[in-house]
Amino acid sequence: MKSTNERVIIQVVIATGISSVVTQLLTIREFLTQFQGNEIVIALILFNWLILGGIGTLLARIITHRLWKATITRLGWLSLFLSAFSALQILAVRGLRDVVFLHGSSVGFYPTWLYTFFIITPYCLLLGFVLPYSLFVLRNETLDYPGARIYITDNIGDISGGALFSFALVYLVTPLQAIFLAHLPLLVATYLLFLGKRRHRPIVFVGLGLVIAVLVAGIFFEKASLKPSEGKLVYYRETRYGRIAVHQDREQFTLFEDGIPVFSNQNISIAEETIHYPLAQLDDVEHILLVSAEGGVMEELQKYALRSVDYVELDPEVTSVQFRFGMIKEIPGLQVIHQDGRAFLANSKKIYDAIIVNLPEPETFQINRFYTDRFFELAKDHLSKNGVLSFSMQGFQNYLAEPQRQKFSSLYNTVSAYFKYVILLPGQKVFFLCSNRPMNTDIPAALASKGISTGYISGFYYGNLTPERIKRLNQRIDPSTPTNLDNSPYLIRVMFSQWFSKYQTSPLGFIIAIVALIFIYLFRISREEFVLFSTGCMTMGSEILVIFAFQIFFGYIYLQIGIIITVFLAGLLPGAWFGNKLCRQGKQVLALTDGLLVVLLGIFIFALDKGGDRLPVLFFLIFGLVVSLACGFQFPVALHLRGSDNVAATRTFSADLIGAACGTLFTSVVLIPYFGIIWAAIGLIALKLISLMLIGTHKNPILT
Repeated sequence: MKSTNERVIIQVVIATGISSVVTQLLTIREFLTQFQGNEIVIALILFNWLILGGIGTLLARIITHRLWKATITRLGWLSLFLSAFSALQILAVRGLRDVVFLHGSSVGFYPTWLYTFFIITPYCLLLGFVLPYSLFVLRNETLDYPGARIYITDNIGDISGGALFSFALVYLVTPLQAIFLAHLPLLVATYLLFLGKRRHRPIVFVGLGLVIAVLVAGIFFEKASLKPSEGKLVYYRETRYGRIAVHQDREQFTLFEDGIPVFSNQNISIAEETIHYPLAQLDDVEHILLVSAEGGVMEELQKYALRSVDYVELDPEVTSVQFRFGMIKEIPGLQVIHQDGRAFLANSKKIYDAIIVNLPEPETFQINRFYTDRFFELAKDHLSKNGVLSFSMQGFQNYLAEPQRQKFSSLYNTVSAYFKYVILLPGQKVFFLCSNRPMNTDIPAALASKGISTGYISGFYYGNLTPERIKRLNQRIDPSTPTNLDNSPYLIRVMFSQWFSKYQTSPLGFIIAIVALIFIYLFRISREEFVLFSTGCMTMGSEILVIFAFQIFFGYIYLQIGIIITVFLAGLLPGAWFGNKLCRQGKQVLALTDGLLVVLLGIFIFALDKGGDRLPVLFFLIFGLVVSLACGFQFPVALHLRGSDNVAATRTFSADLIGAACGTLFTSVVLIPYFGIIWAAIGLIALKLISLMLIGTHKNPILT
């Protein structure tokens, strides 16, 4: 039977798990908004989060052993500090960006890493500290209290937090409202923790009141913390796909998605180029597909006698805001479709005269999937005989940097496998026009013959796009540049290199330093800890693989991404429970689960290679559940073999977190961008084979 103290401490651990997962997900979204980030930024945040958590776990043993004893009262105060730090952390992400960096400036890799590191340090160190500290408090009362039970309890909280955020909070409330709601269980559990300490009650009520005041103040100042430095915020809403804000500067309205300006009601030149460059190539045009849009494009489309315009936009709130602020308008034949553009094409049988892709550069896997061989094949299959596919990249003035040349070359080599004629038109944006009929680069003359009037093109085209400039750009294409594939996203690698070349830096120093520190760490840990290090690496590496693969094949559907994250958390719980039951089997259990993980990744590779875009969502969910179940199985076994004392508990917790951090970083930053998803999975298999060899070559059933 559980004692009163054990019951309330368990409640605190569960509540901490709920609040920490919600805080982590919201913190990632805030950083992405501030830094216009991609998966690389996500990897940096998760790496910092997990590393700091691992350091906090190690500090728990050092401090409690040398400085002060673990007590219920101190656990309560630590929980209150953790609750307050969560809201302050979100506000710091928003408020300090323009203090640390110049307003409006683009930020490179190393400043991004350091900024995220220092902003989340207080919360993450304390979070990593609290879990083992809770175990130490329990062991003051029950000396042999099992560490695996705390691990299982924490998993319950993590799963609950992931589900709460993914299926409720993200739909219903703003970030700081979500922080408040997610921390209510922790505040209640902390109050119950103090309930038996009568002499502390007055100061406890003061502490609780201050923390609640901080959380409520966060809600009160939510909108004020989002006000732009120029202009004014006239609209703001959180959706399951991200943050939407509209800024007004005089008569201009600009729509921002996750901090990136994507639409404006006064961008006539880009609207004309987007529509007229491809449509000028067609003798008769009736059916158009727009994948996303640009402010003013509907007015330009209205100049043609179109029967239908299918406009595909993922987030319904985006189109609602566009119509509300006059960025696009209703025209005859317009049908707005709220779906992922690639998924729409894959399930549609309609044939178009032109497909116009108006998306940002492929800085994320979500966007990159519209610039791969599979998408170009889909576009060709949905175009009429002489139809045109059009898309664009960021342009250049006079000098074409090598990363940009490689980007254009990869796109050209990829799309030219499906279209006989591909022309690049330089300018503020570089437009790709792709068709199986010859195309005309004299756009103004073609438009004049159709009786279509323009402002920007008719006045400035001949001055900006001379035949010599067009010819020079098309001659710079490198035919040896690799194509951009779903499973091997070469453009992501190029965009990563372009990011570094922009700031004249390299990730090499960072990677070498991390690898050196990892080797030092690995030489100082036991075999059991290495097994957990590799398991943590495998868990997060596999989660990254699944999320990236899901984005590539299905598009970014936030609910289903949330399901994947929750499934990876959910598998750890039954795995840890079964592992705790069989922990006395020792070496054999670790070897069996290591072998199972290798087989699972082998199945994953085979399935992706044979038909990734034909796999059902259920395949990824089952894969994630079984991987996390096997990984969760190993923790209590390794902890039992290590001895289960306080030293063993903190070192095994740390090994798991540090391994997870490394799996996140190297899978996201190195393996997938530079080698593709298949080879990233092979890399994770290689790591687990090393772990399996260490287990198999040791003679004793108890590792040392």
